[in-house]
Amino acid sequence: MTTPSVPINESLLNVSTTNNTTLIPKTNGLGMSLFTMLFGAVSNLTALGILARSRSRFRRQSKKSFLLLTVALLVADLLGHVILGAFALHVHLNPGVLQPGETFCDVFGASMVFFGLCSLFFGFAMAVERCMAITQPFFHVSMVTTAHAKSVVLFLSTIALLLALSPFFSEGSYFLQFPKTWCFFPIHGKGSGDDTTLVLVFSSLGLFALFFSLFCNIVSGLALLHARIKSRKGNTTPSGSSGRRASTASSASLFCTLDVEMMVQLAAVTVVSCVCWGPFLIHIFIKQFKMYTEPDKLVLIGLRMAAWNQILDPWVYILLRRKMLMRLCCGRYYQGIPTSSNSLSESRRNTINLQ
Repeated sequence: MTTPSVPINESLLNVSTTNNTTLIPKTNGLGMSLFTMLFGAVSNLTALGILARSRSRFRRQSKKSFLLLTVALLVADLLGHVILGAFALHVHLNPGVLQPGETFCDVFGASMVFFGLCSLFFGFAMAVERCMAITQPFFHVSMVTTAHAKSVVLFLSTIALLLALSPFFSEGSYFLQFPKTWCFFPIHGKGSGDDTTLVLVFSSLGLFALFFSLFCNIVSGLALLHARIKSRKGNTTPSGSSGRRASTASSASLFCTLDVEMMVQLAAVTVVSCVCWGPFLIHIFIKQFKMYTEPDKLVLIGLRMAAWNQILDPWVYILLRRKMLMRLCCGRYYQGIPTSSNSLSESRRNTINLQ
């Protein structure tokens, strides 16, 4: 989600009749909007390229569904940056074009709602899919297919689209938001009961997705940790160094599997989503139960934090790749295995075969 950027200085946020004060926020906002749009688009395209190049490692049926959900997340982030970035540039290049009640304001607001929910929903779907694959592997292999993953993407996209289009069917409305550079549901209590309901539904769905993504990741992480400890204990024998080497190699192989790589990436995506989206969702939810209706700068700050979610998501897949995880997580295990023996090459071969 690309948001128009304006200076935090309050004197620049207020509408002024002098040319000197209006040119500054317009220039700064234009430059920041252009930067975030291009940087976000390039980041998502790079992450998609990395996934396309490594798709052979997802050849197993049980991994393809996660790959499809990941691609859906990155595509949603990419489209959100391009479309909302184009809207933001149009607003900065044409002052006064964004007016409440106009079609452009409604489309702007609907796009923000749709792409925002899609990012949260797809992250939630990825967490549930991995939790099932790790805790219930037989059920996952037999029941979860790429066709099911496509159906989930379509279903979640439909929910986000229905909520975004609700104001077009006289169920709520989109309002011009402070500092008059973006449109969204009336989050300051200025609208009707339907408007308040839409804000509560949006924030509740987002918080639900964040909470259960975090919960599923915790369950999956504990399951992987338990499997690693159990495998290490099972491979430990009293035969001296050979038993310790076998245990070390087995632990390294287990810890560096594709399951763990996907789990680390998913955990990072969830943390980024919680940090970026959490303040905005919690703040607008609480505001619906307060009496005052004055514009709040915290909403704008929260929105800017949420916009960075779609920029940081692709960097999770750019930075937390298999080679990086092998160096960070498995290097110390391999150092404990003597290079004179064949156990080092054998453990590496086992690791590759598992993937």
